[in-house]
Amino acid sequence: MKAARPLAGTPGKTRSGARASAGLIVGAGCSLGCPAAELLALIDATLAEAGASASDVRALATVDRRAQEPAMVQAAAHHGWPLRTLPADVLAGVDVPTPSAVVASHVGTPSVAEAAAVVTAGAAHLVVPKRRSAHATCAIAALPEAGLEGS
Repeated sequence: MKAARPLAGTPGKTRSGARASAGLIVGAGCSLGCPAAELLALIDATLAEAGASASDVRALATVDRRAQEPAMVQAAAHHGWPLRTLPADVLAGVDVPTPSAVVASHVGTPSVAEAAAVVTAGAAHLVVPKRRSAHATCAIAALPEAGLEGS
């Protein structure tokens, strides 16, 4: 059986019509020196938009260049989520709804938040596409029924 693929324009539903219920992955990106409070506020607002809470999230995902960025580390620690990081070349191979040439020039991939959420979640779809603040981005993907390995 093929993995469920996203159904364009139908947040929360896969092509099979099943609602993903195994949890969520928050993908995030941020500028160097982004205030942790700003990233946390953006994550909270994006979760609220999804009708979800921090307890629904299984991991925070980002590009490996931000693995030690204080805002990212603090956001994961604040919520008790593991921080999953991915190389820019892996993220660059993901088709996303809102790529950015500016992001590509800075970190080597046109998407951090959306691509990190989708890759970390596996055969997932975006529940909420990229949302922005002054120094951060956030997107949410749903895990397939099987959940996230190793969590």
